[in-house]
Amino acid sequence: MAAPQYVPTTLEDQPRKGLSLPPADAWLADRPAEVGAHQPRGRGFGTAGPDQGYALKLARRFDDRLSVVAPEHHEDAVAGCLGVATKRAALFGRAPVIHDLGIAFRIWGFLGDAPDELVDLRQPLFVAAAHSYAQRREIADHVPDDTLRLSKDEVAGRFPAEWRVLLGR
Repeated sequence: MAAPQYVPTTLEDQPRKGLSLPPADAWLADRPAEVGAHQPRGRGFGTAGPDQGYALKLARRFDDRLSVVAPEHHEDAVAGCLGVATKRAALFGRAPVIHDLGIAFRIWGFLGDAPDELVDLRQPLFVAAAHSYAQRREIADHVPDDTLRLSKDEVAGRFPAEWRVLLGR
């Protein structure tokens, strides 16, 4: 609270001015491992997007609906499809939503009605996918961007009859 005008003050009681800072120098992303204005693209880089960890929480909603065939495990199905779901979300520049995971699980046949040929194709990819980043990247790379741009209803309408087309085969 400010003191009234008639109260005498000394120089030590006066508010002190802070030190002025010089303006910041220009910054460049020139150190190794710094990403500049553009995210690098290519096989194995993945797709960066906001709040991708939220897909882990959403995946729990599918725990009782996933259909895996031995030697596949539930954890491998989730781990493999998370990359597909987050890739889809990042294509639209947003965080993952429940439909991203539904589409990923549907494309790979984990929501039931998977043809035997699809199960034979996915088993070598998904076995131990929870323990291998390279496998998860390979699973996500199998699904073309055109498929990921489809709505959940379009994917549901085309699966299982057109599963090969959905996986770009």
